[in-house]
Amino acid sequence: MNFLKISVLISLGMAVSATSFANVIATVGKAQITEKEFKTRYAKVLKEAVHPPTKEAYLEDMIRLEIGLQEAEKNNIKNDPVVKDRYRQLLYAAQIEKAIGKRVEKIKITEKDMKKHYRNSPELRTSHILIQIPPNATASQKKEARDRANKILKEVLTSKKSFAELVALYSDDQSTKRNGGDIGWQSRLTIVPEYYNAAYAMKSGTTRRSLVETKFGYHIIKLVDRNPYEKANKRHLRQVVFDEKRNEVFNDYFASLKKRYKIQINKGLLK
Repeated sequence: MNFLKISVLISLGMAVSATSFANVIATVGKAQITEKEFKTRYAKVLKEAVHPPTKEAYLEDMIRLEIGLQEAEKNNIKNDPVVKDRYRQLLYAAQIEKAIGKRVEKIKITEKDMKKHYRNSPELRTSHILIQIPPNATASQKKEARDRANKILKEVLTSKKSFAELVALYSDDQSTKRNGGDIGWQSRLTIVPEYYNAAYAMKSGTTRRSLVETKFGYHIIKLVDRNPYEKANKRHLRQVVFDEKRNEVFNDYFASLKKRYKIQINKGLLK
């Protein structure tokens, strides 16, 4: 934990009003910092910080914090909309931590969990030809792009030219045009679902015989290969599986809570 984080944590629990303790290490305006309070907090810093500050530096940090809090009170900062929003987020985070923090900490990821996930979400390597759709495209513009993409697809499926050559001739994706349309190894979480799902259903080395539409435009996709589990990015995979398990804990928690609240949604306003 870095020193800046520690300073923030101090602010969450530091007393503002005068205390009844006899041994006061510092007085700051209308507040007092007691010896007991200082030693308790400083002991926590020594335990958690990699490079803890000196006692003098830490006391100065506490004094500055107290000055800042009292200035904020004078300026009625607590009623600032941004501050109120951050406070609400802080309360939410604190409630989540209190309610399910220990359950999240107990999550274990096994090799079996990772293999099971990877069977349905392998890393895929694809190349593509992209025919872009203009932003806010009209129906006519979309049809024009789709007709152009279908014409190119027909050539891709019948031409003796390599896929890379046709990418260089037709693709609107400038970032991949020079390397044969290769977008590298991607997971289900790193590319848009329409693209991934289409590639997942293909056999390695084949070109899809129909277009795939995404928010970027129309894609002609070639599945280059599937990465075997043994070569997969295990660190990334472990994090993905952890996130899934954590989301299950979150979903269970809120599913239970929602039964206690009356919730009404105006779906018409979502359109």
